[in-house]
Order: sequence, then C-alpha cells, then structure tokens
Amino acid sequence: MVTAGITLIAGIIFGIALAAPPGPMNAIIAEESVLRGWSAGFYAGLGAMFADVIFFLLAVIGVVSFVRDFPLLRSVMSGIGGVLMIYFAMGAVSELRYDFRMDPEQSPAPADDTDTNANSGASSNSHTGFLKAFILALSNPYQILFWLTIGVGLLQSGQFDILAQTPYVGNQLAGILIVETGSPALLVGLFGGITVWITGFPAALARARRQSTLLGPTITVLSAIVLVGFGILFLTRSVTQLFPVVDSVI
Repeated sequence: MVTAGITLIAGIIFGIALAAPPGPMNAIIAEESVLRGWSAGFYAGLGAMFADVIFFLLAVIGVVSFVRDFPLLRSVMSGIGGVLMIYFAMGAVSELRYDFRMDPEQSPAPADDTDTNANSGASSNSHTGFLKAFILALSNPYQILFWLTIGVGLLQSGQFDILAQTPYVGNQLAGILIVETGSPALLVGLFGGITVWITGFPAALARARRQSTLLGPTITVLSAIVLVGFGILFLTRSVTQLFPVVDSVI
C-alpha cells in the first residue's frame, strides 16, 4: 500500500509537470477562463485530457502506431494543427475586439462561477473550449507519439525518470524523481495530476480576472501570441518534414 501510494503521488507530480508548462493547450484554457469563467476553462482542459485518454487506449491496442510509421501523416497532422492554432488565435483576438466595441452597459461582466445568472448566460459557450482543445489535440502527432512511447511504457515493468520528461526543463530536473513502472497507480496519478492542473489553473485565472479588468484582455492577447507562435512552429515543422518525404516518394 505504501509503495502504491508513493507511486500515485509520483504520477500526480508527473501529470502536473506535463500539464503546467506554457503551450497551446494552456493558452486555450487561459483564454476560456478569463473570457467565460472557471467552468469554460475547465472544460477546455477536459477536452485535451479526453484526447489523451483516447490516445492512450488506442496506443495500448496498437491502433495509432501508424502515426509513428508514416512520416507523411505526421507532417500533415502538424500542418493541420498549426493552421488550427492560428485560427483559434484570430478568433480570440476578434472576440476581444468585439468586447471592446461594445458599450459598457452591454459588455458582458467577467464570468463568475459563483453567480447563477452569469453561469446561465455563459452556459451556451462553456463547451467551446472543450471542442477547441479536443480538436487541436487530435491533430497533434507529438501527443500521439508520447502515448505510443512514454505513456504505454508506464504500464511496463522498469524504471522511469518522472521529471526528466518535463517540457523545456527536463534536462535540469533529470534524476530527481525516479519511480518503478508497471503499476496502474502511476497512470492513475498521471491523469489525476492533469485533473489537478485543469481545475486549479482556470480557478486561479477566473478569480484574478474578477480582481482586475485588465487581466482578461492581457491574458487573451498573450494566449493568442502563444497560439500563433506554436502555430508557426508546427507549420514550419510540417513543411520541413513534408519535402523530404515527398522527395523520397518521387
């Protein structure tokens, strides 16, 4: 029981470490949280996590292994993902400009999930983030490859360096937390950690949004910049991967 508990905690840390770094998903979560409140931000995170669950299940039975075996498919998926990121960024900026053009009396109040009226008024849009994050995740070949390699490996006996997989700072954190794999508790903890993040991150942003009228526009602009940046990166990778593949086919 003690070992399982430690493994579960390690999995939670791993989940938070994977979910917390800046990226397209957190940009969408942040945008939804400051524009529509906590529930919208949470649903956005839930959309990304739902895609992870699907990828994991498909990876276990080997259905998505063709993504690893066909570089052309990966490059096309990267291109689609890049276009979607830029499209979502343009949508966020357009919505922000629309809010600024509205009269103060007509401009929607900051979403407050403790306010029943606010919630009922925003309920029709609360699932927008879920669809955006879910569709974006489905077009991300790197997310699929993660579950084909590291994700499935968590169920196999061995050792795993948890923090070494943290985006951007993995090399600096390598060796700090190493656990035994092969226990379902590690995978449960992983999704538990992601759940902690997609619950707490939107809550913090929604609360801060109610304290400052400038935070919403600022977060929206920053989220759009992040989405455009990653969109360009994905498109660049798509093009650079596509031409060698086409040349080899020809």
